[in-house]
Amino acid sequence: MENKKYALFLLVANRYGVLMRISGLFAKRGYNIDNLSVGRTQDTDISRMTVVVECEESLLEQIVQQLRKLIDVIAVESASTESVMRELMLIKISHTSENSGHLMQVINIFRGRVVDMSTQSLIVEITGQEDKLNAFIKCVEGFGIIELSRTGITALIRGGSSLLESSKTYYDN
Repeated sequence: MENKKYALFLLVANRYGVLMRISGLFAKRGYNIDNLSVGRTQDTDISRMTVVVECEESLLEQIVQQLRKLIDVIAVESASTESVMRELMLIKISHTSENSGHLMQVINIFRGRVVDMSTQSLIVEITGQEDKLNAFIKCVEGFGIIELSRTGITALIRGGSSLLESSKTYYDN
């Protein structure tokens, strides 16, 4: 079978050691985390994780079942086509007075936003799907990339329901 990338959405207790236990589960079983994004939700006792793994489809359900067994995991769902996924990138690019006009055109085409500028460089904020960010990188490589930072994918399921509502497991303090 062929490996594919899958996104998993998790709601977890916002407690010390939870991230270590989840990443430990992946490490113990030899699963590689391709991408990880974690942050608090509107409830400060709950954090949302988006974990991207590259594996065979048959292994995905096994990973989900193992995550559901962890005590601090409130809900787990694998990504569907009914999800909005985005990533944030900050990228510092060299520029000169001769090429800054062309660079600004590229930034505008990708709907990027200049968030800092000096005489030698500028920092661009850009959000979108992974392929959009990768395409932007290719387009600006010729200008000279000084530094780059990406958040990893974060996602929400489309529609009116939430991961917590669709979960059959609920968190008890």
